[in-house]
Amino acid sequence: MPKRLLFFFFIFPILVFSQNDTLIRGKVVSESSLLEGIHVINLSSKLGVVTDSRGYFQIQVRISDTLQFSAVNLKATRYVMQKSDFFNDLLLVRMESLITELEEVAIINYKNINAVALGIVPANQKTYTPAERKLAAAGDFKWYSPLLMPLGGMSVDGLINSISGRTNMLKKEVMVERKEMLQAKTSDYFEKKYFLEVLKIPEIYIEGFMFYVVENERYVRAMSEKNKTMASFILSELAAEYLKLQEIDTEKITKNEK
Repeated sequence: MPKRLLFFFFIFPILVFSQNDTLIRGKVVSESSLLEGIHVINLSSKLGVVTDSRGYFQIQVRISDTLQFSAVNLKATRYVMQKSDFFNDLLLVRMESLITELEEVAIINYKNINAVALGIVPANQKTYTPAERKLAAAGDFKWYSPLLMPLGGMSVDGLINSISGRTNMLKKEVMVERKEMLQAKTSDYFEKKYFLEVLKIPEIYIEGFMFYVVENERYVRAMSEKNKTMASFILSELAAEYLKLQEIDTEKITKNEK
């Protein structure tokens, strides 16, 4: 009797999984950073979902169902559900990037042709980032009403948001956004190899170093002026400070890597 019960408890979950649809959670893994909107279709049930911005998805499946993954920038992939997949917290599916190689690319820079010259954007128009637009909508940039001169010309919305603290909160969001944009710009200017081999920053500390450098006013000014030479010089100084601050022995790390 105990053996029969043991067999029943062992086989029962598999029978349930094989006969009923089960909601599983999965994630698409790829070298591509564009993981949002990938179509995931269960070819057996014709049920389809799409991934979120980080590649996660949820879908109803059974054992032996075939999932098809497709996206414009990724190579179509099929995955057949196995018994073991139902006992895992997350199903990982790898997709390869589609790379189109061009024989030759000619880049011609027409300095006189831009959005202003084409009439798309008025000349000298102020442009805002998403966080700055929220701040502007809250009234921080609205100094236009002559009837409110006793209050400094601020709009009613601006006054209310200032009193409630919303304006200060949005200003902080603007500062955070600018730092994030500077981090992205730094990644565009300097490759990962530069941080590893030139600045001697260990890979696990690169992200922390990026947060460290965007707080430096000299570096911020050099990057805003697009002075890569000065930015490189300042990065070298900051790297030495950061390594000392973190008490990182680069020579020991280098020997361990070898």
